[in-house]
Amino acid sequence: MKAVFARLPTAVDTRIRVFAIATLVAQILIVGTGGAVRLTGSGLGCPTWPRCTDESFVTTPEMGIHGIIEFGNRLLTFVLVAIAIIMFVLVLRIRRERRDLFVLSLLIGLYVPIQAIIGGITVLTNLNPYVVGLHFLASVVLVSLAAMLVYRVFIGPRGDKTLVPLWYSALVHATSVLVAVTILVGILVTGSGPHAGDGGAARNGLDSEFLQHVHSWPAYATFAATLLLVVGAWRFRHVRLLRFTIVLLLVEGVQILVGLAQARLGLPEILVGIHMVLACCLAAAMTAVVLALREPRHVEG
Repeated sequence: MKAVFARLPTAVDTRIRVFAIATLVAQILIVGTGGAVRLTGSGLGCPTWPRCTDESFVTTPEMGIHGIIEFGNRLLTFVLVAIAIIMFVLVLRIRRERRDLFVLSLLIGLYVPIQAIIGGITVLTNLNPYVVGLHFLASVVLVSLAAMLVYRVFIGPRGDKTLVPLWYSALVHATSVLVAVTILVGILVTGSGPHAGDGGAARNGLDSEFLQHVHSWPAYATFAATLLLVVGAWRFRHVRLLRFTIVLLLVEGVQILVGLAQARLGLPEILVGIHMVLACCLAAAMTAVVLALREPRHVEG
């Protein structure tokens, strides 16, 4: 055990960087596979949890393609757990110098099984739309934590110095609230629409067409606010902040185009899936913009 501990990183190195990126990619990927489960009507492909059937932990031939899709998504949870454990172990030796990485790795490691339990509850409640929405929201939180981990690994720990005026910081935080509202309303829209994950699953009973319009309001407001953030970062000559605000603006632009297309084309499954993944990318980009408000603290080694 001592030999293994001795081989752990004494500073942020390639191993930590690789697994930080893997954490973020895997968290977004499982949203994509979860979307595939829902959009193919495979939400109850494994009709119970934690087993796939009452007698088997794995899918059976009788479950068909829906069982394979649902079980495949469940298997990816174990990949997330493995990545989380490895990431946590890698930062153990630098837990004092980089407490931020230690805490984030721990939070993500604890959160993954909680998210799996919420996923199990969605099955046990026959895909209740509000529980399904909570499941997606928990994924967004995990993506944000993973984005924070990647940022801290590559940029550095939180510093005390802010290089932008108060109004700009306030606008960034207001934009983050708009992003959160956009995602929350989007969850309600999905819960009222046709993609229930299973033919027998209930909908939330809200007016889907009206909610689509409501969903667009904070989305457009977010885009307008982000335009101001890009201009401000350019005027302040804050290169890092400018890069992240441009990324945020691009994600929002693509997200708006996909949203308009899916509304006009009758919510085709592929566009709905892309929209879900982009929502997670939006949360990750917004997290980076918020973190970029402060200059990182320099760390030796």
